[in-house]
Amino acid sequence: MTSNNLGTPKRVPFDPAAARRPVFHALAQARQEHGGDTVALVDGDDRPLTYDAILQASFALGSALKRGTRNAECVGVMLPTGAAAALTFFALSAAGRVPTMLNFTSGLAGLKSALRTAQVKRIVTAHKLVQVAGLADLVAGLAEVGHEIIYLEDLRKRLTLGDKIAAVAGRLAPRLMAARPHPDAPAAILFTSGTEGEPKGVALSHANILANVAQARDHFYLYPKDVLFNPLPVFHCFGLTVGTVLPILAGVKVITHPSPLQPKEITRRIRKHGVTLLLSTDTFINQYARASEPGDLDSLRMAVCGAERLRDETRAAVRKKSGITLLEGYGVTETSPVIAANQIEANHPGTVGRMFAGMEAKLVPVPGISGAGALHVKGPNVMLGYIQPDAPGKIVPPEDGWYNTGDVVAIDAEGFIAIRGRLKRFAKIGGEAVSLAVVENIAAALWPDNAHAAVALPDGRKGEQIVLVTDAREASRVDLIGWAQNHGVAELSVPRRVLLVEAIPVLATGKTDYVSVQKMAEAQQAG
Repeated sequence: MTSNNLGTPKRVPFDPAAARRPVFHALAQARQEHGGDTVALVDGDDRPLTYDAILQASFALGSALKRGTRNAECVGVMLPTGAAAALTFFALSAAGRVPTMLNFTSGLAGLKSALRTAQVKRIVTAHKLVQVAGLADLVAGLAEVGHEIIYLEDLRKRLTLGDKIAAVAGRLAPRLMAARPHPDAPAAILFTSGTEGEPKGVALSHANILANVAQARDHFYLYPKDVLFNPLPVFHCFGLTVGTVLPILAGVKVITHPSPLQPKEITRRIRKHGVTLLLSTDTFINQYARASEPGDLDSLRMAVCGAERLRDETRAAVRKKSGITLLEGYGVTETSPVIAANQIEANHPGTVGRMFAGMEAKLVPVPGISGAGALHVKGPNVMLGYIQPDAPGKIVPPEDGWYNTGDVVAIDAEGFIAIRGRLKRFAKIGGEAVSLAVVENIAAALWPDNAHAAVALPDGRKGEQIVLVTDAREASRVDLIGWAQNHGVAELSVPRRVLLVEAIPVLATGKTDYVSVQKMAEAQQAG
């Protein structure tokens, strides 16, 4: 689809004041702007939902879900990306409860910890998810420790006359019927991945989420007939804010998909719905390009990739298959989530683009690393604060509003940000800091069709040593040394050992599961 068929592109200048309202009230405004009978969302089974349908269902569900809970109580949402998740999120918001997004792939121990941290008693899920994802034992384990499990299929059958009246009244007068939480009150709770121990809760306010939506609308040109495809999980902030809330509020039809791990089905649906915008990660976009048939991706004009580095090899593979513009962005849950992104008119591969409007940045020097620093950010999209496992329910704000991303970055004269690596993903070898990301880049250049992960292990002589874990059967240290020498890369960036595995473990978000990779490397060292 050419841009000529999409209407006139528009960017909405960032106005922080526009974010100072409840999320549900922003939904009501979007319905007024775009029309109640306009399709806002298409579910995984291709069922369309209009703005009127979303409002009406939100009030019906919200009326039912709030019974037995108190105002501002955290209610768990354990659902895949789709209409059910979107409606439950908006329903809880309309009812003045706080949607607490649960990662159902994190296991029973991780979920129990998250639920304790956010003080969640009630969990909303679906029989279909439990059956398809094999979660029966997990749900039973949660019920055993006192959590109330609400199944949406059962709830719909038990809607009362009062719930149905609330639905009709809410559609007619949504701002009067919806709760009016303060813009700085929690709008959602999400969780860190728990790579450093138990997962921490991240409290995002209504103003945080709406600020990031407004920043994105300022950063990108959107067309009236754009169609966005979102296969990313809603328990991940990218899938929730950018993939669900943003398109609905901006009047961009969103096609939802319950899992990013179905490349054949995803590329078929992209073609069927004439999708123009895709949210993805490096790992997933590579799979989609390889799985697609000729013409499947022709309608796409832009794919925004986050969560992990966008490799040159991925750009080349996608370019070979289609004419999609790949834009790398950068964000973290704590910033609702996007901090920076490239743009079609200003796309600098190797960077994550320029920072969103309304944000400030400062670089704090890191010993052993020159030309870059630890990135600290401040702005209206920076979280209310963390909820720590050892202090359940208590939100601790970032000091003076500054959030330490934990990433080491360089910022050039034009404002483009280049990620050098996670501060905790640098190995200390002989007193020098070596980025593990550079090690992975070398491996990716040699074996672009494979997955690689580098980790650091203790070394009695030099402090630490680097181990490359890879599924490339032909991988060898000799080739890594040769590539480094031919490209002027320091020998310290060549891993001491190469560990061959069947597959590199990944999280549900598409990120490498470094905790599991680390355990693999440690087990080999111990053996």
